[in-house]
Amino acid sequence: MGFKIGQKVVYPNHGIGTIEQIERKQIGTNTLPFYTLRLAATNSVVLVPVANAGEVGLRSPISSGECELLLRALSDDFVAAPGDWKDRFKEFSDRMRTGDIFAVAEVLKHLTFLSRQKPLSFREQRMMERARYLVVSELAAVCRQPECNVEPRVDEALARACSKHERRPVARSRAVGATVGH
Repeated sequence: MGFKIGQKVVYPNHGIGTIEQIERKQIGTNTLPFYTLRLAATNSVVLVPVANAGEVGLRSPISSGECELLLRALSDDFVAAPGDWKDRFKEFSDRMRTGDIFAVAEVLKHLTFLSRQKPLSFREQRMMERARYLVVSELAAVCRQPECNVEPRVDEALARACSKHERRPVARSRAVGATVGH
């Protein structure tokens, strides 16, 4: 998988960036090629070894055709997450690290639903905000729309998912059981 200068890429857990250059750096006795990646969110620069790009999850953004699939996935019902917050946080952290925007969307759906049931812990709240940013920013970049146009569509999709999940009898009893256990 080779990226070119000027190409938009997604760096897991950080979002969209642009390959500014491909440069060679001396590491010990070896000279290795690196992607110089400028992250859109922070305007910071990250060096990613070309050989490890796949391993760290550097990928091309979704296609414009996948935008509707992502919004549809955001509005689908979901399987309840583990009730124990430590298990849930580990599972969600693992999903976020994959860099797969559809896995990040699942985390966003779960945490949005939970946040409507009870206040999230500080760490879960931060994770929900990060997941929301990653989904909105990728959709905005790919669909070539400002984030303010994408956010209402994401919110509508999440509201539909939460509504579908609330109507599920098993989900209701689990959600009630989860709030009683806290």
